[in-house]
This record gives sequence, structure tokens and C-alpha cells, in this order.
Amino acid sequence: MTAAALSQAPTGEEKTPRNFAPLLLAGPSTLLFFALVLVPLALTVILSFNVYTYEKGIEDGYTLANYTQVLTDGYYLSIFWRTLRLALVTTVIAVALGVPEAYILSNMRKPWRSIFLLVIIGPLLVSVVVRTFGWSMLLGRNGLVNGVLDFLGLPTTQILYSETAIVIGLVHIMLPFMVIPVWTVLQKLDPSVEAAALTLGASRFTALRRVVFPQAVLGILSGSLIVFALSASSFAIPGLLGGRRLKMAATVVYDEFLIELNWPLGAAIAIIVLVANLVIMVAYNRLLEGQAKKKLG
Repeated sequence: MTAAALSQAPTGEEKTPRNFAPLLLAGPSTLLFFALVLVPLALTVILSFNVYTYEKGIEDGYTLANYTQVLTDGYYLSIFWRTLRLALVTTVIAVALGVPEAYILSNMRKPWRSIFLLVIIGPLLVSVVVRTFGWSMLLGRNGLVNGVLDFLGLPTTQILYSETAIVIGLVHIMLPFMVIPVWTVLQKLDPSVEAAALTLGASRFTALRRVVFPQAVLGILSGSLIVFALSASSFAIPGLLGGRRLKMAATVVYDEFLIELNWPLGAAIAIIVLVANLVIMVAYNRLLEGQAKKKLG
């Protein structure tokens, strides 16, 4: 072999050029994420520490008074408790309704599966405000629900502007976000596994509890996290179905920003709700994933 050929032959010490194509492709989405999520969040955190007085408005100094006021005031603590409680109730009801619905949907045959899937997804095409206004007319004093109760000779009740009305509206809005993740997981399961359990003598309930449910836990986990997060941060539904008396965290933030004009206090409330949601969701995620790993080995 000539010296020129030896000089052109690759050696083990040569390094292949680094491919920057993945970084270039991910660059625009990363910049968009920083611009639309992280930068506004950082500005909100900074705003929550600003000094505010009703005489001068937002001042240049920084203080912890906004967080101290929120965390020591029983009024705000009661609103936080109501927000988390109603979000939890909504999540539990959505799981109780959505998981069986997803199981039934996964066992349907065509074309009924496509038809019922369209029925589940269809409401997402309608504005949340429009659907909430529909519930306000149904649950009002002279609405359809009280009309049916009056027709049956039962006492009417004030459902609108109550926690019950808020939960009903939240469950209706959030139910597709529970059904779709669970249905997606169930679609990947082998139906012969459940059939084998039934063949070996297991009852239908035992097969669901020991075979289907453990494998659907990850879908339930993702769906419940979505439902809880959206319910805890919901604004239109509590505002229209709960009225001015029953406030939740998002409505209080709205009041502080646009009515009281106390932007630092509103930002502090928003950050506290965000941190509380993250802590609850991470703890729930760890707990449910740990149980799923134990059951699935």
C-alpha cells in the first residue's frame, strides 16, 4: 500500500463529525417553549414579590408580604381548600365514570366504536363557556331540572350557584380527558389475556380487578392528573356556576388582577396554587406508579 493510501485510510483515533441536525430541529420549539411558558412564569414570580400600595400601586421594592398575607388569611385559605376539594371530587367522579366508559368503548365493534368515540370527543368542539351557560340554564331555579322535580311532585332546590353545580359542570367538561387516555391504554392490551382469565375460572369482576385494571393504571394516572390540574385551575365554570359567592383560586386571581388591580397579590396566589398542584400531582404520580410497578412486576 502506498503512503498516500495509508494517509487516507481511517484510523481509530479519528472522530466522526457531530450531527447538529437534532439540535437545529428542536431549536424553534425550545425557543417557543421558553418564550410562551418559562419567561411569563418567571415574570409572574418576580411580580409576586413586588411591593404594592393602594396609593402608589406597584413599587420597585421587593417583599414577602404578599405570600404572608395569602398564607395567613383564613379567607384565602378557605378558597384554596375549596379549590383542591372540588378538584379532587371532580377527579374521583371522572375516574368512576370514565374508566368503565373507556372499557365499554374498547370492547365495542365498528362502527359503534367510532360513533361513541365521536360522541365523547364531540363536546370538546364546543366552547367551555357555551356549555357552562347551558348548564346554568338547566340548573337554574326555573330550569329543566327543577321543572322535572316539580312535575314529579318533588320539592325544587337551588342547584345553581352551589358547589354541586360547579362539580357537575367540571365533570361534564373534564370527562373526555379521562376517557381518552384510559381508552388508549386499553386499546394496546391483548384481549386474549382477559379471555384466558375467564377460561381459567375467574369471574368477570376478578378478571377486571386482577388483569385489566393493573394494566390500565398508567392511563388512569395520566387522565386523573389532567382532570385534577384543569379542574383546580378552571375559571369559567366556577365563575358562571358558582357565582360571586363561591370563589375558587382562578376567580380570586382574576379579581385581584382586574378588579382590585393588586397584581403582586394576584401573582402570589397564582404561584401558590401552581406549587400546590405540582406537589399534589408529583406525590400522586409517585404513589400510583409505585403500585403499578409492584402489580406488574
